[in-house]
Amino acid sequence: MDGPPLPTPLPAPIRLAAAGITKSFDGRTALADVGFSVTAGEVVAVLGPSGAGKTTLFRCLTGLVAPDAGQVRVDGDDITRLRGRARRRVGVVFQQFNLVGRLTALDNVLAGRLGHVPAWRGWLRRFERADRLLALECLDRVGLLAHAGQRADRLSGGQQQRVAIARALAQRPSLIVADEPVASLDPATGAGVLDLLRGIARAPQGNDGGVSVVCSLHQVDFARAFADRVVGLRDGRVLVDVPTARFDTDAYTRLYGGT
Repeated sequence: MDGPPLPTPLPAPIRLAAAGITKSFDGRTALADVGFSVTAGEVVAVLGPSGAGKTTLFRCLTGLVAPDAGQVRVDGDDITRLRGRARRRVGVVFQQFNLVGRLTALDNVLAGRLGHVPAWRGWLRRFERADRLLALECLDRVGLLAHAGQRADRLSGGQQQRVAIARALAQRPSLIVADEPVASLDPATGAGVLDLLRGIARAPQGNDGGVSVVCSLHQVDFARAFADRVVGLRDGRVLVDVPTARFDTDAYTRLYGGT
């Protein structure tokens, strides 16, 4: 006798939705009607030749730059309207790490809690025990718990990038935006960092899926190895938006023009 039918899985919630993003600088169009969405637990690689508009797109996605037209929504809310703690839903990982070298790895990760605590605690670095435990948990998650008390400028490049990822995790984000996070790392170290980001996206986060990751890359092989989907920009427009398995030679040629 057949049992009861299995419940239909609920669709993953949309973490990021960009629609009609257009941005110009001094009359030159950097982005033109760019749109795509990212679901919970999904890793999306943004590819494109130099000057394609990737950096401008990422600045719009994180709210650092307001688009001339269009809208970016995180968990359904307009990114430009997020304030205070809500703004911490977006964790950012940069190419150059942006750590304070004279501070320990732990103190750098605690910077991710600044939007969650009174300002005076941040100024004096007098964080509560719960925040310190969370920061240590984030360091453990990126494999650097043993280096918590080490100065950031004495860590290797790969270790510094892992500290930057731990700092983003300490925000408890629903979205991580990584702008060329492996550009300054050797291939093996870069692969380790991307594997870490993919693992973060795969980790369950309660009932609403995992963290979404949007990552700009120059290395197509890395995108094929670690991303679920590829969004390709050229001349400020989306030319490719396909699952990674469908990013074939034809899609590559359309995006890079044989370069």
